[in-house]
Amino acid sequence: MACALLNGRAVPSSPRLITTCLCVFSFLVTYLCYCALFSADAVIMQTPGDLPRGCRRASVDGGGKRRLQKSVSCVIPFDEGERDHVRALPHRNNTQSSAPVTAKFGNKKLPNAIIVGVKKGGTRAVLEFIRIHPDVRAVGTETHFFDRNHDRGLDWYRSLMPRTLEGQISMEKTPSYFVTADAPRRIAAMSRHTKLIVVVRDPVTRAISDYTQTLTKTPDLPSFQELAFLNQSQGLVDASWNAIRIGLYALHLECWLRHFPLEQIHFVSGERLITDPAGELARVQDFLGLKRIVTDKHFYFNRTKGFPCLKKPESSVSPRCLGKSKGRTHVQIDREAVDQLRDFYRPHNVRFYEMVGFDFRWE
Repeated sequence: MACALLNGRAVPSSPRLITTCLCVFSFLVTYLCYCALFSADAVIMQTPGDLPRGCRRASVDGGGKRRLQKSVSCVIPFDEGERDHVRALPHRNNTQSSAPVTAKFGNKKLPNAIIVGVKKGGTRAVLEFIRIHPDVRAVGTETHFFDRNHDRGLDWYRSLMPRTLEGQISMEKTPSYFVTADAPRRIAAMSRHTKLIVVVRDPVTRAISDYTQTLTKTPDLPSFQELAFLNQSQGLVDASWNAIRIGLYALHLECWLRHFPLEQIHFVSGERLITDPAGELARVQDFLGLKRIVTDKHFYFNRTKGFPCLKKPESSVSPRCLGKSKGRTHVQIDREAVDQLRDFYRPHNVRFYEMVGFDFRWE
């Protein structure tokens, strides 16, 4: 318009001047439309999400085309010790940048499930087997929060947990919780919705396994019979000895049932974990509300160890078996002592079967 007025009143009309003004006017209109279009597009594309500021975000429009916002990349340092646990991010083609996306997504939260016992029952095997499930993240070491470190507080406990994405569950295992009087109350105070897993085993075999492990660390330990009996000739068992006391499952379960309903506690058979690991893991996955992904195709039986191992992952050159302490040969105990212990445990086992509604057939 300014050009028209100028041409009409200020100076004589010139075809060249008119053409120049029209070009400038067209350029300005194009520029204003361009700015308005891309400003609105950016607002439309922004949606709430959990990516940190500065991360690339992609969306798909109605025509199936990918649109990228202005942010270029997202590189955040890993927490110490977390690098081996961060799940590989899905590969996405990026024609604008070849910078790697190595980020620690997710949050640290208190555990959804805890393997609370029992020692020498097979807790390590259950943890290692279930953690290959893509929706399970687990602490590798025993935290001992609810028995030894409770005074450190829940923030400290949470800091030990792995990062989880939406839909994943967080787990830990500390077998001594099952026989710790304060553990049920403390876990319930954290969350009454926590799912509990207890791996149980024939208490006589468990006690011998417990003694065998202790003997490797304390070679001058008294004999098994000396520790297990107050008077073996009379068949008097020393129930105060920790290796014997742990096997009184019904006694310890009573404490847990004061704070948690039975349906919130899942019992794994230590014997069937050896003979049918896939079957036991199927029931664990059902209990945790997970899809049955860990199946028999993940296991093979190691005849040397007498224990199941995980088949070789694609990223490894060898299968994954538990440590040297798993499947070790037990100390030989005379038959009379074993029979006496079976007589001692029998009423306790029967009571335990009745409480959980399942016969583990340890007699």
